[in-house]
Order: sequence, then C-alpha cells, then structure tokens
Amino acid sequence: MALQFYFGPSGSGKSKRLHQDVLHMAAKDPDCNFLFLVPDQFTMQTQMDLVKESPGGGIMNIDVLSFGRLTHRIFEETGYGRKPVLDDTGKSLVLRKVASSVKENLPVLSGNLNKIGYIHEIKSAISEFKQYGLSVERVGELAEFSKSRGTLYYKLKDLKTLYQAFDAYVAERFITTEDTLALLSRAVHESKIMKNSVVIFDGFTGFTPIQYRLIAELMELSRMVIVSVTLGEGENPYRIMGEQELFYLSKKTVRDLQKWAQKRNVRQAEDVYLGKGGLPRFRESRELAHLEKQLFRYPLKPYEDSQKDSIPAIQIREAMSPAGEVRGACILIKKLVLEQNYSYRDIAVVTGELETYGDFFEREAATYDIPVFIDRTRGILLNPFLEYIRSALRIVLQNFSYESVFHYLRSGLADFTMEETDLLENYILATGIKGRKKWGELFTRNATEQLNELRERLYGQMTPLLQKQERASDYVKALYEFIVAGRIQEKLLIFEEKFRADGEEERAKEYAQIYRLVMELLNQIEGLLREEAMTLQEFADILDSGFAEIEVGTIPGGVDRVIVGDMERTRLNQVKVLLFLGVNDGNIPGNANKGGIISDIDREFLKDSDIELAPTPRQQMFTQRLYLYMNMTKPSERLYLSYARISSDGKTLRPSYLIDTVKDLFPCAYQGNLMEGKESVTERIMGKKDALPYVAEELRERAQGRAGGMTDEEFFSLCRIYWEDSAFRGQMEKLLQAAYEHYEHKPLGAMIARMVYGTVLENSVSRLERYAACAYAHFLQYGLNLKEREVFQLENTDLGNIYHEVLEVFSHCLKEHGYTWLDFPKEEGEQLLREALENCSMQYGETILYSSARYQYMIERMYRILKRTIWALKEQLKSGKFLPEAFEMSFSRVENLDAVNITLSEEEKMKLRGRIDRLDTCEDEDHIYVKVIDYKSGNKKFDLAAVYYGLQLQLIVYMNVAAEMMKKSHPDKEVVPAALLYYHVNDPMIKSEEELSPEQVNDQLLKELMDSNDLSRVNDSEEVIGLLDGSFATKSSIIPVERKSDGSLSTRSSVVNRQDYEVISNYVNQKMHQFGTEILQGNIEVNPCEQGNAESCTYCTFREICAFDGKIPGFEKRKPGHGMDVLKDEQDIIEKMRKHSAMQN
Repeated sequence: MALQFYFGPSGSGKSKRLHQDVLHMAAKDPDCNFLFLVPDQFTMQTQMDLVKESPGGGIMNIDVLSFGRLTHRIFEETGYGRKPVLDDTGKSLVLRKVASSVKENLPVLSGNLNKIGYIHEIKSAISEFKQYGLSVERVGELAEFSKSRGTLYYKLKDLKTLYQAFDAYVAERFITTEDTLALLSRAVHESKIMKNSVVIFDGFTGFTPIQYRLIAELMELSRMVIVSVTLGEGENPYRIMGEQELFYLSKKTVRDLQKWAQKRNVRQAEDVYLGKGGLPRFRESRELAHLEKQLFRYPLKPYEDSQKDSIPAIQIREAMSPAGEVRGACILIKKLVLEQNYSYRDIAVVTGELETYGDFFEREAATYDIPVFIDRTRGILLNPFLEYIRSALRIVLQNFSYESVFHYLRSGLADFTMEETDLLENYILATGIKGRKKWGELFTRNATEQLNELRERLYGQMTPLLQKQERASDYVKALYEFIVAGRIQEKLLIFEEKFRADGEEERAKEYAQIYRLVMELLNQIEGLLREEAMTLQEFADILDSGFAEIEVGTIPGGVDRVIVGDMERTRLNQVKVLLFLGVNDGNIPGNANKGGIISDIDREFLKDSDIELAPTPRQQMFTQRLYLYMNMTKPSERLYLSYARISSDGKTLRPSYLIDTVKDLFPCAYQGNLMEGKESVTERIMGKKDALPYVAEELRERAQGRAGGMTDEEFFSLCRIYWEDSAFRGQMEKLLQAAYEHYEHKPLGAMIARMVYGTVLENSVSRLERYAACAYAHFLQYGLNLKEREVFQLENTDLGNIYHEVLEVFSHCLKEHGYTWLDFPKEEGEQLLREALENCSMQYGETILYSSARYQYMIERMYRILKRTIWALKEQLKSGKFLPEAFEMSFSRVENLDAVNITLSEEEKMKLRGRIDRLDTCEDEDHIYVKVIDYKSGNKKFDLAAVYYGLQLQLIVYMNVAAEMMKKSHPDKEVVPAALLYYHVNDPMIKSEEELSPEQVNDQLLKELMDSNDLSRVNDSEEVIGLLDGSFATKSSIIPVERKSDGSLSTRSSVVNRQDYEVISNYVNQKMHQFGTEILQGNIEVNPCEQGNAESCTYCTFREICAFDGKIPGFEKRKPGHGMDVLKDEQDIIEKMRKHSAMQN
C-alpha cells in the first residue's frame, strides 16, 4: 500500500513520464493489473498513446479507464450494481413525480415547480449533495446552520424534503450515478482485479469527496496509487498559503489525499518532480516557456527578448465583434495551414463562451472550408420530433386550440403539406373553430370536401392520445402507438440522409440519435413510474423534464480537424497552435455558476459551515486561473488571444484582465485590430466561398460611386473567376443585380389598365384616398384584389360598422314608434337601443359577438358608448334648428348626380359609391341648410392639408352629393352647406376635484365630446351658427366655435366662409378627376406619402409585397418639399387650391 505523486508544471511531460514508467512496470510484472484512470474525454487518446509508446505495440495488463468505466468493470466482476442506474433524465422524472406528492410540504419551492428548467435545478442540487457525500440528515444540519437566514433556511428545508422523498422512492429500485461510486467503494473489496494492482490517476485537477473515499479504498487494496499533479516549478506541494494561490487546487488535492492515506495507514512513496531541466513542450518557444513560468506569478517579469523575434509567438488581437473575431480566426487558421505547413489537427480553439462562438465557428468554418469539431453537447428541445410529440399532447390538453393544432401541423412530421396546412389554417381562422367537439364534427360553414378530409386526417392521427388513460404505462403505450402510426422513425431517417448529403454532419448525427433517445426515455418512464396514477398534464410535465435532460454529443468525424471547445471542458493534446477567443470581461472570468437553487450568496454563507459543498463563486474564480494557466500552456509553438469590442447584440464589451496581464508579460504581444482587416482585401481572401462577401461589398461601394478596398485589376480578376465558374455564376448574377438594383416605375399602360378596371371606375371615396396615399397599394388592393385572410375576431373597423348599423336601426325604430330624435323618452330610447344592438350583434360576422365572454362584455361596452352617443346627439339637435333628414343614405344607385358621375374622357367615366352616415337639414323660406355627419370610432380629424394632398376627401364629397340631392328635391331654394362634422362615437371620462351637479356633468360631457370630436368645419355665417347652436354665449359645447368679448369669432373657431368652401369643393372635384384619369392611364408607382406623423406605409397591408426600401435608388417617400407642396397654414392651402382650380379651368 503506497501513495505516490508525480509533480510538474504544464508541459513538463508528466503524462509521458507516467506512460513510460507504467509500461516499464507492466513489462516487469505481467501478472499485476495496471489501471490507468483519466477523465472521460482522455480515454481513447491515452490508450492510443500507450499502445504507440509500448515497445511491443500493445498493452496486455494495462487498462485505460474513466471513473464510469471502472465502475462498470468492477460491478461486472463482483455482481454489485444490479439495480438499474438512474441517470440525469431518470432523476428528473422521479423528482417531477415525487415533487407533486410532497408539494404541500414545500412552502418556498412549490410555486416554481412547473417552471421550465426548475426540476433540472433541483436535480442539480441533489446531485451535488450526493457527489459531496451529504446524507438527508447532513442537509438538515446545513439547514439548521442557516436558521438566521430565513429564505435560505426554508429553501434547504424544502430541498431536504425533496431529497428524502427522492431517496425513499429509488431506495429499493434504482441506484443513481453518484451512488454508484459509494457502492463501488464497497465492491472493490471483493474484486480480484483491484487486489495488489497499481492505480494511476492522470489529468485530474481535483476530486469530489465521494471520489476521495473511493481512492482511499483503492489505497488500502492496491500495491500503489499514483497521482499526477500540475504544480509550478519551485512550488512546495505541502505548503498552502491560501485560496488565491495559482496552484491551490493542486495543493488541496495533495493535502486531502495525504489525510486519507494517513487515516488508512498508507505509506507515501517518494515524490517524482519533473521539469527542473526545462520543459519539453516549449523547447522551440522561449516565449511560451516564459509564459508558463510567469503567468499569474508576482512580481511580474516581462519577457526581455520579445523585440528580437520578428514574429511574436504570443499575439493579442482585437476585433469589432465576436463574428469578426471568428472570421479573423478562420483566416489565420487557413494561412497557417496553407503557408506554414501546419495540419488542422495541430490547431485548437478555446473560448470562455462556447455557446456564442461555437455557432459562429460552425458557419464560418464552412465558408472557409476548415474541418472543425465543436466539442459540445446540445439540448434537443427544439428538434422537430420533440415538437411533434409536445404539440400533439398540447392539442389534447388545450382542447384543440388554434395554437396547438398548427404548431403540430407545422412540425414537419405530421403528414400535411404546407399547402394543406395553409388551406386548413385559413379556414379555421376565418370561422373561429376550436375545441374537440367541433373538430370531431363535419365542417359545414363554406367547407369543401378537401377541408373535411384534412379534418378527418388530423382527428384520426390524434385518436391514440384521445383515449382516457390513468397510469404512466398507459400513457407511454398510447404515445408509442401514436409515434409508430406516424412512421416517425422512417421520416427521421430521410432527414438524416438529407443532412448528410448536404454536408451537415452534426445535424445528421442528431437525427440519427434522436429516435433512440426518445424511446429510451419512454422506457425509463415505463420502468420508473409504470403503475403510478397521473393525469395527462402530469405525464406531459414528466416528459418535458426528460426532454430537457437529453443532450446529443458528437465525436470527431476525422483525424485532421480543428478542435473548438470550452476552456474548462475541452481536453487538448499535442497542440502546436492555440487560439483563445472571447477573452472579454464576463467570459474571463466567467459568471461563476450563474445561480441555481443555492445561489452564489448562499454558498458564500455556507462556506463557514463544516460541510463541504461545490466551490463558491470566489473559489471558482481562483480555480479558473488554473484552467487558464493549463489552457494557455497547451500549445508548443504559438498562442493567439483575441477579444471583441462589441457583443452580438450591440453592447460595449471590455477586454478581460487577462489581456493586460499578458501585455505586461509580453509588451510586443499586442498586434492591433488584425482580425478584421488592416491587411488588404486580397490578403484576407482564402478561397472562392469566403471571397464572395468581399466582392459583394466592393460591388455595393462601386455601385454607389465610391472607391472600394480593391484595385480595378483585383476586382475584375475576381469577377472573372466567379463568372467563369458555373458553380458560382448564378450567385455572381444575383450580386450584380442587387448591387445595381434601382426602382423604376413601369406603368401598366392604358390598354392593360382598362382590362383591369374597365372603362367605368366604380370607386368609393376611400379608394381614391388610398390611391392618393400610394398608387401601388391601390393597384394591389383594387386592381389585383389582394386581401388579407379573414380572421374570426373583431377589429376596430368592425366596431365602426356595428356602431353605424345600430344607429341606423335605432333611427328606424324611433320612426316606427312615432318618435323623433328630439322627443323620444329616455327609458324607451334605451330599450330601443338595446334591441337594435342585440339584433345587429346576432347578425354580425357569424355571431362572433357571442363566441366568447370577452366579446359579450364588448356588447355591454358598446351599449354604454352608444347610449352616451344617442344622448349627445339628441342634446346637440335640441340646441339647434336642424333635424335628421336621412340615415345611412346610399348614393351608389343615383344615376343623375354630377357629384357622383364624373366624366374622365369621352370613353372613360368614374362613378362614386358610398353612404352618408347622417344628413341633417334646416329650412327657411329661401334656403335649405345642409349638415353632413360621419360617425367614426377612431380619432380621425378634419385636416385641410390632407384634403389638399387628396388623403381626406370624404366629407367634402359627401357634402357635394348631399347638396346636389337637396337641390334636386328643393329646386326653388338655395342650398347652403352648414357644417362638415366627424362624430367620434365615444364615452369620455370627466375629471373634477369638486362634486358636480347632474347638469354640470352633462355640460362637461358635451364639452368633452365636442373637444374629442374636433367637429371639423362650420359655415362662418352668424345665421348658420345660430341655427346649429343658438344657446351659447362665449363657447359652444355643440360646435367648435368661440366668441371674443366683442362678440366676434375667435381664431380657435373651426369655421370656413362660403367662398372658401366653394374653392375647396371645386378643388376636390378636380382632384378626383385627376386620380381617376391617372388610374385608368395605368399609374401603379410605389409612391407612399408622409404627412406630419402619419406615413402611409405604417399600417399598410402590402408592405412585404412592394418591398419599399428608401436605400434603393428610385424609391422615395413623398413628403412636403419632396414630391409634395409645402403648406404653411390654412389660408396658404386655400390660396393654392384657388390657383390650382384656376389653372385647370
């Protein structure tokens, strides 16, 4: 029984010396077993090295093992460990189950159990307890120690409860991976393999308490235990100064092993020290040798001979972003291979943020044709197979909700084509169908035979999952039947072959493993929870917990490739060049363990107890320095460090403290911003693939008349190379087209326009306003008749339609009951309004208003608003002399009105369609005064500038139509336009610090309605104003008119005189004539306009079709000063209208 240490710095040849010594000992004593234990990632490489170094080219009595493989070997020999091993996935499944049974006893943790990833965090905490040898009782002691910290105390109590329930559940059925080591500590005593063997531990930076206990047992049983320890030259392994020491972890390992050896009366053999005569790894690089001796040692000693070397072996480079950093790294790798005869396997890349840099490397390596192996495992939660299963279960759980159904159909595995899914989705959105009952019945509302065939197919696929189940095994069986019926294994094989054919090896391997992994998970659930009663929701939660634990790993697909890995996980061997990327603050040092059930602050507190847990953030930061030292001393020839200035999401980044440390050691190491191109463009080009972005950038610069980064000769030579290569010619054509793309309006032409629209334009006023906003949008909507798909929901336009319809029905009801707007009783008016609203609600949009509780509430809200509306309209009428003449008056069928029938040319005409919401009139002996009201549920205001640009024609056109109709019915009277009004259907809130009387409340409400309505324009004639509101003295609550103290109208009054209105009216008529003519001439220009804060593109349905881009030459928004006249004030607008009309005449 003996314990021996091999000490040496990184690069001293500890592993090589161990290999030689073990091979020598094994040759001398062939009957002795030599067990060579290394971390999992090293087993294959170590075995290959031992075989190569063996004089006979083979090893007979040397076994290369990891802790896991040793456990399997001993259990196989002794018969221990017959219980199934519970892996991480199994632990999550059991925890999900036991957590639901003890939920009432978890005051702190119970509220979070259903959050994604929370069970995983609890599992990690329990795994940590087991790894550090903590029993349930010891966790209880830890909780008692924390009694002064309320939240932590209750958290640990909850964890103890879960730990106890977990152990009780698995006690007689399973064994966890952590418990296997405890069991192995007993099993080794019955193992013949271990008796008098030699056990070697190489490549470990430290051990957990449970591993120490096993090593202690091995010390007693074996002839010798040998442990290699990384330790700097001149360091005393038996003297610990503190956690801040670079080699503290190594010294702690030595101290702990010594303690166990002394407890077991194991003698300590003579230590072996390596590296005193120089480090073999750095024979060719004085700089790297200096780095090994000085990194994180104080005081710093700068490298004196740096300036004598033409190319420093250690370089620091800066990039603008992580993407640029990776691109620069790929260029460097390519140059090393092509120009300096390195192999790809001689080069490795490590980073402190593999999640970000790994994805960039995957993409850039393909561009630069660099074979890489990214050393990581990936979760598979977003794999289509898992989405297929999860969404199918959600269909049942969410009762065939729209989201769950189409998530399932778009998983790519549901046997529905994209066209079939789109067809079904359009129908479901339009009809609002949801719920199992409706999906199980025949679709009848405008449904085709194909739609019902699709419905039956989906419902048939769900049949295995729709059956009532009670036990876990029943759910597993139903899900398995569902998967088999869907032929998923066959489909995944097709995907695998496709990815492999496309060169996406990593994804191909994921798809090759995914079916087996899911089946193993179902088998685990069957084995663990077979007879457990549960609901479908509980089964789905357990399944999600299992899916979250599944990770897919890959192994290198070839020998000659660059390894890209994580600073702590990845094990590197025989590397000549190392690129260390992402050396930024936040990555180096990293963000510790980024929280967990036991937080960073909790760990700092618990450190003072006598119970050992995983390292605190402070301890991890010190440990990370050892990992940095070991990584940075891995290469034998060159080391490159790089950092980014800006993160992928645009945030400023700082370089890590490590950058300054290396700069202080090597003043000539910093090489500036070489990663992103102070070299010429041609120096950065490595091949045809990676040159394309540079060609594209050069094309863009030259197309805009600027000098690019290439000479003419370089640029045209590259273009010629691509043009002559058929594999790249298509891409080159697209680049040329994109670089010189510009928009040019190509009108339809009069002949095609006539074919599209006919010779008689049937136009609503809103259609002409649409044309004024953008001619192309008008063409798409009215020429091609493109529409958004129907959705079974209420939009703002629907509310407006309902308001219009209800007010029209209400008016007819008043007439039928012998009332007018001036004399209907309040109670009866409200009852008639309720009946009108219910009648309209029943008939509107396939009874949508009764399809949900939310919409039924909206009926009540609409009733409240409409009740306020009829009250306000009644009060406004009572204040003046006007009476309603017509409601919802259509002028579409009127043939003999000049305002409706507009002659564009001898062969072309335009006929206007529309409805005036309300027309009020007032008569005297010689005049008939006309007031036009348009109901709006939005916030539209009358804007004279918008009228000038053609964006707001409606009220003027309606007044012209109304005036002409009144003239025809009253030929002996003069028709006088009195008011153009928008009435915003609204229910305003009154704010007051004092209590108001009912009369004051009503007066305030009328003022609020008038202010919010911005009642557009009123004739400035005193006579007309008196007819509209004859009761006000200074400020009207009915119309937007105020008087000064001298009785004249103030400037805040929204009035217009008769002559100016005639100018506006004539201008609008000419504008409509202009628009009609342009439409029939084929104008379809993409010419959106911008007026004030309003842009016609903002809510345009066709934004994705027209692809308007202001950066592309030819595309330009019209706005005042750019394609539209600049307007100063209303008087300026009317003057411009007058001049325009005069020019047309």
